[in-house]
Amino acid sequence: MGGQACDHLVVSPGLWGKASAAALVVGTTACCQLPVLPPPAAAWSGLLLGIVLWLARRRGRWLGMLLVGFSWAGLHGQWALQAQLPPQDPPVDQVLRGRVIDLPEHRPSYSRFLLRIDDDPALPGALRGQRVQVYWSAPFTRGAPTHAVPGAMTQGQRHTVAAGSRWQLPLRLRAPRSRINPGGFDGERHALMLGIAASGQVRDGAAAVLLEGPSGLAAWRERMSQRIQQAVPGDTSRFLRALALGDTRELSDADWEQLRALGLTHLIAISGFHVGLVAGGFALLAGLLWRCVAVLPRCLPRPTAAAVAAAAGAVGYALVAGLALPTVRTALMIVVVALARASRRRMPWAQSLALAAFATLLVAPLSVLAAGFWLSFGGVLWLMWCLPGGQRAEAGLAGLLKPFFAAQGIASLALLPLGISLFGQASRIGPLVNLLAVPWWSLVVVPLALSGTALEALHQGLGAWCWRLAGVAFDVSWRWLQPLAAWSGAVWWLPEAPRWTLPLALLGVFWWLLPRGRGGLLAAPLLCLPLLWPDRQLPTPGEVELLVLDVGQGTAVVVRTASRLLLYDLGPPGAGTDSGERVVLPALRALGAGVPDRVLLSHGDADHAGGLPGLRRAFPQVPVWAPAGSGVDGAQPCHRGQQWRWDGVEFEILHPGRDSAQRGNASSCVLRIATARGAILLTGDIGVAEEAALLRSSRRALKADAVLVGHHGSAGSSSAPWVQAVGARLALVSAGHRNRFGHPRADVVQRWAASGAEVLGTASSGALHVWLGAKGLQVREQRVHAGRWWNAAGRERAAAILSVDKQAAAGPEGWKRVGTGQGRRLADGAAAAAGCTGFGDRPGAFLVPAPQRGAATGPGPGCAQLGRARQAGSGPPGDPARQFPAGRVAGGGAGRAQSSARPDP
Repeated sequence: MGGQACDHLVVSPGLWGKASAAALVVGTTACCQLPVLPPPAAAWSGLLLGIVLWLARRRGRWLGMLLVGFSWAGLHGQWALQAQLPPQDPPVDQVLRGRVIDLPEHRPSYSRFLLRIDDDPALPGALRGQRVQVYWSAPFTRGAPTHAVPGAMTQGQRHTVAAGSRWQLPLRLRAPRSRINPGGFDGERHALMLGIAASGQVRDGAAAVLLEGPSGLAAWRERMSQRIQQAVPGDTSRFLRALALGDTRELSDADWEQLRALGLTHLIAISGFHVGLVAGGFALLAGLLWRCVAVLPRCLPRPTAAAVAAAAGAVGYALVAGLALPTVRTALMIVVVALARASRRRMPWAQSLALAAFATLLVAPLSVLAAGFWLSFGGVLWLMWCLPGGQRAEAGLAGLLKPFFAAQGIASLALLPLGISLFGQASRIGPLVNLLAVPWWSLVVVPLALSGTALEALHQGLGAWCWRLAGVAFDVSWRWLQPLAAWSGAVWWLPEAPRWTLPLALLGVFWWLLPRGRGGLLAAPLLCLPLLWPDRQLPTPGEVELLVLDVGQGTAVVVRTASRLLLYDLGPPGAGTDSGERVVLPALRALGAGVPDRVLLSHGDADHAGGLPGLRRAFPQVPVWAPAGSGVDGAQPCHRGQQWRWDGVEFEILHPGRDSAQRGNASSCVLRIATARGAILLTGDIGVAEEAALLRSSRRALKADAVLVGHHGSAGSSSAPWVQAVGARLALVSAGHRNRFGHPRADVVQRWAASGAEVLGTASSGALHVWLGAKGLQVREQRVHAGRWWNAAGRERAAAILSVDKQAAAGPEGWKRVGTGQGRRLADGAAAAAGCTGFGDRPGAFLVPAPQRGAATGPGPGCAQLGRARQAGSGPPGDPARQFPAGRVAGGGAGRAQSSARPDP
């Protein structure tokens, strides 16, 4: 009786209740959304105050946990940034020793893996014990046969890098940095979540030394992956390796596209359901063993043994799967429930989910930056809230199918806003496909794959038959799924929506799923409309919008009018995916743009035309223009004299001539885009000779408000007469961060700045969004518009500002001209003069007034309007244009216009 009574006790939540867990999540998330982290002193004070409030108050202790979450995330953010190499430091060459701690990815042109540096006193202190993302590129052959390439043997050597092995590598190290574009991947956030301190490029493959062979859990995972490949040859093996071990290295981009179209990406990698299957299997085996061996129940009760076995299985499988967040969350929940069960106490699932959230965020508060955190916790929370509990199940088949269909419907609907907000897309056929694929994969394919792995762990070769059966079961389903994935309308891509639309859509879904009679059947979907159909901010007739994408050392520009779309250059090629597929297509989807009306390639060099294959795969019929002799297949020649008009905007090609024999950079198509409010000039890679020819033939047509600086700011372009003739107020530079060519050159930046232009570069600003219309010339930097505290360029800029502030004298002789390199938006003089010191603002800056033409109201936050009046003179002493490295800071030139700008909301 006593045992039964104890079994019905409910664990009192106390300090660890559901309200406190929700407050912890909210506080952590709020801190991670900030543009700047709170100072360490403020974070420590907030943490101590929060703990006191949490412990002292019976009611309202959630307020203390809210403060704890906010402060704890801020401290972890500070520690994570301190562990990284400073972004303002130049790359350093260092010979390091460490162990490969993940499954290395080998491709024909490169290898990539995660290296944990040894904790050796002989190594640099800042890197000891840190993680470094290593890239090992194949030798550059220039068409020579492999045997004739010096160092070609190192290509085979890089392929010998295995999980768990120790290496000594000569690396060029730099701080984590990524390209920032609308709809693009944030590599800096990814590095922060993985605890990566630096990225390293192997400088001399021949000097790499293998110190120790593979060992440990990572090596075991790689051996198992290889055995699956041997047991199940063919295309199926890569899917089985993903299902059994979370090894997705061999899944191609085409595979992921098919999975996205089918809505099955949540199944192909290790998910929480897989952990639950393993835990259930261990509990079942323990129960059978305790029933068969009479002496075991005398030592330990059978329910307790089953609970302990389930917890052990969940933790072990989470380790095998690489500690992905969904597996960790499920394992934590199972461990909590198992401990309660082992102590003969009952715990509601909601309380176990709350304790799992505590365990996850108190150990790793930055987990809220991962999409898996929201999808895993959110999915379980929705199911617990919506599905009926404590009711007797219906008898027969209906009792099994009804809860399953209800769970699938709830998951598809409730997680739709999260999926759209996180990934910008949804599968139209996903709910239907999941009804068939989820039970088959989860109850047949996955158990067979996991059983094979378990048997293989016991004895080599014992799990092969299970893996083969799993492969047959997978093939049966994949044959009829692939034709569905080929449907062009399977994926619903949605434009990027403002952040406030997600909470509104979640509220709408919550309202819709309320019990019958309380839900808003018609009103609730209206709350989802801002997320599903956001304003695309299209230009009005007669206006033009320009988006210079951050593609590294290359060029890719999107030009939009009210109803038409032009792409000017497509960026460089890449390993696996080119810029067209990796950067241009996501940007078009984020903008809500459709099929391009035309692609104009300035010339055929790889850094301008390398993204064409990826774009053609998505839009096979798009017309392409390129200079004659550029080598672009199927391209129509572009030449001087070609003109067209879209939505009241004039387009004209100024160069090359119709019968020009020029090739390469000299043949670049120069495009002029003119509106009633001004003009924009896109110049490709023309040099000084081509500029001189255009000055002789088309001087009047060269006048422009904004210009794409020729040849990425090379010293062989942007001559003084050209700069004077163009007279641009905004000069845009598309170049890679610290590229090996030194673009843009210091004298080129100074030349444009001296002419009165504001100089902005994709290396420091990310994608550059320019509008030319009724409100004048406006610009927005993507790194500022979507700025977060882990932004490498922002921290680099802040460090440079601090360095200059320390050197500058106070008072009139220490005046500092304010520009985009120092402020949060272009020509942010008014905000700085008023004492606003938000993200990137420079404290103590003084405004040098200029004639104004009225306040601007830009098309979005972070926008600024350039005044038409220019101010003569070189400005006050201490102008930072002479103190910041050229090309690293935008603007600051003499005579630059200052104007008011719309403040960020």
